[in-house]
Amino acid sequence: MAGILYVVGTPIGNLGDFSPRAIQTLSAVDLIACEDTRVTAKLLNHFNISTKCESYHKFNEKQKGGMILEKLQAGLSVALCTDAGMPAISDPGHELVALCHQNGIKIECVPGPTALTSAAAMSLVGTARFCFEGFLSTAPKSRKEHLNEVKTHKETLIFYEAPHKLRATLDDMLKVFGDRSISVVKEITKIHETVLNTTILGAVEYFKEHAPKGEYVLIIEGAKEDETKKATLQDAVKIAKELKSGGMSAAEAAKAAAVKTGYKKSDIYKEMV
Repeated sequence: MAGILYVVGTPIGNLGDFSPRAIQTLSAVDLIACEDTRVTAKLLNHFNISTKCESYHKFNEKQKGGMILEKLQAGLSVALCTDAGMPAISDPGHELVALCHQNGIKIECVPGPTALTSAAAMSLVGTARFCFEGFLSTAPKSRKEHLNEVKTHKETLIFYEAPHKLRATLDDMLKVFGDRSISVVKEITKIHETVLNTTILGAVEYFKEHAPKGEYVLIIEGAKEDETKKATLQDAVKIAKELKSGGMSAAEAAKAAAVKTGYKKSDIYKEMV
């Protein structure tokens, strides 16, 4: 009889958030597949858990996934966990979960805290309806394309962000979204947990004076009704022509109109000339 894959949530900062059921599960399984064995070792040592660990992360998930599946098919039980929070939520794990579904392996969830819902609960921005977008790309072009794709969403937008990218991300959000309300939530459940309720422009100015430290969740007001009316390509061309008549080159005007409307710069430029 095949074993069971347990998807186990781990603390996002405070070890006191680790549930009794999670401790019992990690103690009872035959193997723990974890993102970083060094990080998980600290958790296991704290709770006197001696279960064997095997690394499973985005760089080896295809290779290790097959090995873990074989163990499950042989009847062993495996717990999947990441460094912090729920596996597969902007963390490794989805590939293994999908592999188990495809091969008829039973999956059970042992839920734990997540930065996403914890930050949403503390936010001043309304979260009755929200769209979780995870981490943005490190490449400026891809990051702006992503932001343009969601700029007309009326739901609250939630992103994860690392400290070294935060300033660039906020700058791009201001250019694409305009100055909306935002809650910047830092280091949830840790000593330096903070919530900054401001606007995107306010956040840009704040982090010019304060170096970003720690992991962040950004909760941003959705588009207002007039912002959700998607511009046509001809609208974009009109904007570009107006900018050109104001002194911009055709290329600069097309680029500015592309940022504002979400259309490709090349498409706007073709219609201008």
